Amino acid sequence: MSRSNLLLTLFIIVAVLAARLWPHAPNFSPLASLLLFSGAYHSKRVFLFFPLLALLISDFIIGFYAWPIMLSVYGSLALTGLIGLCLKNKVSFIGVANASLGSAVLFFLLTNGAVWFFGTWYSHDLGGLLQCFTLAVPFFRNTVLSNLFYSIILFTAYDYVRHWHDRRYKKLALSK
Repeated sequence: MSRSNLLLTLFIIVAVLAARLWPHAPNFSPLASLLLFSGAYHSKRVFLFFPLLALLISDFIIGFYAWPIMLSVYGSLALTGLIGLCLKNKVSFIGVANASLGSAVLFFLLTNGAVWFFGTWYSHDLGGLLQCFTLAVPFFRNTVLSNLFYSIILFTAYDYVRHWHDRRYKKLALSK
């Protein structure tokens, strides 16, 4: 693994752990944005492994909950990483915004569908499903806002650093 990939991997692991362990508003988290970013900029072989491993480690610390619902969370975040993979080599503001919104919708549908299907809080009929989705709307708002907020920060900062780095080394090469 190259030095830059190692640094990127360490950043993602630390960021995921910090995001999970640091107090935050419900569903206002950089996890999905980190997975989009990882899919877009990390090596194909490991882009999902390290963020999801960090998520698992944080679950060991925080505590586990109903495994079918946990699987829906991990699965939706893995799919978010795959959405990020679709951004590879064609990252744009519109693409990142669409990926952020799409991953928020995906997370909302999969995780709340799992809460309804596997949980005992709602009746297992159309009324219960609608109630589950209705009560989850405030959390969805936070998911959308956090995905957009953190994705804009991550992708913009990375792009800025990459262009600054390229310009710096181009100047050094020209001065020789």
